[in-house]
Amino acid sequence: MNISDQKITKDLWLVTVSGRLDQQETATFETYLNDLLNQGHNRLLIDLSGVTYVNSGGLRCLVTVWRQAQVRGGDVALCSLNERIAQLFAVVGFSKVFNIYSSQDSAIQDLSGKKHP
Repeated sequence: MNISDQKITKDLWLVTVSGRLDQQETATFETYLNDLLNQGHNRLLIDLSGVTYVNSGGLRCLVTVWRQAQVRGGDVALCSLNERIAQLFAVVGFSKVFNIYSSQDSAIQDLSGKKHP
């Protein structure tokens, strides 16, 4: 798995991940995201375009980080899910929890205009 991040606006960070979000990789991904939250980056956009597989551990990781961001006054949004992962997220109800965007550009455009405390 590869993970990178970059600042988009004063309070919005883009996290790009590729590979598999499975039991082997979930701990690394969760630590990475928690480090961002601990640095005060409470608004995260996670680009999943390079993710080929997500299991229950990956789903749990995303919900856990979303909850932690919410407690800190932030949010976690997702973008660029492939069709199979988008269907999985719809089935488990994630499409009701997360703001999910079809592309990174549309997400950045929408989220850049939103102000958070």
